Parts: sequence; structure tokens; C-alpha cells
Amino acid sequence: MTTSHAIRHIRITPIAFRDPPLLNAAGIHAPWALRSIIELETDSGLVGINESYGDLPMLDVLTKAAPSLVGLSPWSLTEMEARVAALVTPPAQTASEFLGQQVSLAPGTHVSKNVAKVVSAFEVAMLDLQGQLAGAPVVDVLGGAVRDRVPFSAYLFYKYAEHIDKPPSCGYPPDPWGEALTPEQLVAQARQMMAQYGFKSIKLKAGALPPDEEAAGLLALAKAFPGTPLRIDPNANWSVATSLRIVEQLRGVLEYYEDPAPGLDGMAAVARECDVPLATNMVVTDFAEFRRNVDMGCPVKIVLSDHHYWGGLRATQQLSRLCRTFDLGLSMHSNSHLGISLMAMTHLCASVPLLTYACDTHYPWQDEEVVEGGRLCFEGGSLRVTTTPGLGVTLDRTALARLHDNYLHCGVRNRDDLAQMRKYDPAFTGAQPRF
Repeated sequence: MTTSHAIRHIRITPIAFRDPPLLNAAGIHAPWALRSIIELETDSGLVGINESYGDLPMLDVLTKAAPSLVGLSPWSLTEMEARVAALVTPPAQTASEFLGQQVSLAPGTHVSKNVAKVVSAFEVAMLDLQGQLAGAPVVDVLGGAVRDRVPFSAYLFYKYAEHIDKPPSCGYPPDPWGEALTPEQLVAQARQMMAQYGFKSIKLKAGALPPDEEAAGLLALAKAFPGTPLRIDPNANWSVATSLRIVEQLRGVLEYYEDPAPGLDGMAAVARECDVPLATNMVVTDFAEFRRNVDMGCPVKIVLSDHHYWGGLRATQQLSRLCRTFDLGLSMHSNSHLGISLMAMTHLCASVPLLTYACDTHYPWQDEEVVEGGRLCFEGGSLRVTTTPGLGVTLDRTALARLHDNYLHCGVRNRDDLAQMRKYDPAFTGAQPRF
């Protein structure tokens, strides 16, 4: 008798985990970051897992689309995409229009990406099932590995020492990183992170302090870590004039310049006067925007993909081929995440021949985990690609229950860095570009 591997049950569990008071263009991180854990269980009892966004709008669309997967084979990715697209209709407003109207660090937060986000959420879990059924790691399901480890970059933030509203109970510990508001403190943060994880490159999240102070911070990093590739990301919080003025201060220092000015037109204006390659995760975020960048002569030279809102691992493989076609660089964007997302990202990066730069990850900023065995281990700034079937990670049920309990009691249901910042500074507007 043939065993059925059809999907019979979908579980979506919202979780919350501790997040430090990290500053950015939109404001500051709240004490809790939100994610969702997706489980697809088959008739045979196999379970494929994934991790995605956990805000209320995402949970709503995941819940709406989930019943359409019942009865599907884990191999029916095309049919899954069609069913999701039929149920999750994006609004007429585009992500680009949205970004021009209010504060946003990444278009992945916007409802116009709902179809791509839901497809990605289910696709990774289905690929995990495919790997288990085939007895192969996800990277092999994607076509095979071109590298056995994936490099990541130290991701530095300006930050306060502790949250203003840190929960008094729930075991919320002191922040081990401390304050970082000066060049000296930033260098100390970098030393701590690189010693712990072995990263070989550094990215600075900017757009929070006055630009000249942030330039001074990057120059201090260049002095402290000579020869280390450096990047800066103001999240479109600088005007074109400010972007050009600051890049002159950083001449000879930057590996690439990420989203200094708002909009593709603003980036193009910077590119015309700047010989440092521009990177983005804000203005080339889907294939239509990729085409517009090409039509404009490719002012953006490096695309920082994110499989969570590009539509999954296979869509990012397609993006990689386009980047090779148009001689563009490729790396990966990150958000606050745990090990399932990080491992999915690692399998993806191992499968694409074009990976021009070390990838972003927020992982050092998180101290909790939802997978068995606890925190994933970096070796020399890289993660090894797992070789066991599927993603190579499994859920720790005790940890999942604990992080779900965090969600139930933390009081956070949507990320809102602007509102959180107003607890520190009631006059903070979040208007962009501010500098």
C-alpha cells in the first residue's frame, strides 16, 4: 500500500523573542520581535517547518491561505502559488508608493508583498518536506550546492543601553551589548561581535544619528579593522546632497553604499555623482522594480534580496540569474530572525553561483532559539550548510511553547519603531529623509 504524503494539517504559531533597543531611521526596536512558525504535516506524519513574519496582518493572510494547502502534495509548488494568489489579493498601492508616504525600513512590512510573503512562507516548509521525502538537504532539492558554507557580515547598530520599558519579569535579562552612541562604543561592539562570531566584514546601520557622527563611526571602524570590508546603510534617511557629502568623507573606505537616499530616482541621482556601488533592499524589491532599475541604466549595482518577500527560495534563484545577466551583484538582507529563517537563507545562498558579498544577519542580536540544539554556530563568520534531509533543523517544542507564551503576554502585535521611539522622544516624527 502506498503511503500518502499529502498535506493534511497546517499549524501557524506566533512567537515573540527578546530584541535589544537598536536604533534605525524609523526609530527603535521594541523589547519584543515577532515571528510566526509554520508547520505543514502530511498524512504520513512528516512535518515541514518554516519561520516568517509574525505581525497581525501576516498572521491574517497566512491563516486565510492555509486551508487551500490541505490535500496538496509537498511537490506541488506551482499549484500552491496559484492557490495563494487567488486567495491573497494585494491592494492597488505599490510598495514603492508606500515607502514614499511613511516610515518603513523594508518593503517586506507592506501588504503589497502579501502574496510573495505567503508563497515564501509555505514554499520553504514544502521544500523542507521535499528534502525529507528525498532524503536530501534542501540545497540539493534546489539544484545542489556550489559552496559548503555561507559567509555573513557583522551587523552593527547604534543603540541604547537598555529598553525604557523592559519587562520587569518574564526573565528579561540585562542587555549584554551595552550602549553604542559614540565611535569608541561602536568599535567596542564590533570587537565583541567579531570575536564571538568571526565575521570578516562589517555593516553599520545608519540613519539614526547625525550623518557626520555616523561617518566618524565608520572611519573609526576602518582604523580599528584595517582592510575589513565596510558598508553603511542609512535606510534612505539622507537627502541626495547629504549622501554625496558623506560618501566623500568615506572615500576609499566603503565596499558598497546601501540605500543612502530615498527612492530609485534618489539613488540614481547619487549614482551619477558617486563611484561607490549602490546596494538596496528598499527600491529593487521585486521583478518589476528590477526591470525599472535596468531601464534606468542600473543605478543600483547590488541587489540585497530577502526570500521572505521576494517570493521564496526559487524566486531568489531566478533573481540571481537576472543579476548575472545584467552584471549586478547579489547578497542578502536580514530582519530579526531565528534559526529556521537563517538556515533557509543558508541553503538558498549555497545554491546560487552568484553571491557577491557576505550576507546580512541580525542573529547575533537575538539570544533565544526555537530549534533543537539551541543557537546555530558560526565558524569564521560563516555557517555550514546542513547535509541532513530537509532544512536540517527541527522544532524544539518546549522552546516553541515558551516563545508562544511570550507572544501571548508581551502586548506587541505589530512592529512599530516610530511609536516605540516616541516613548524616548515624544517629538520624534520619523519623517524621511531627516538629514
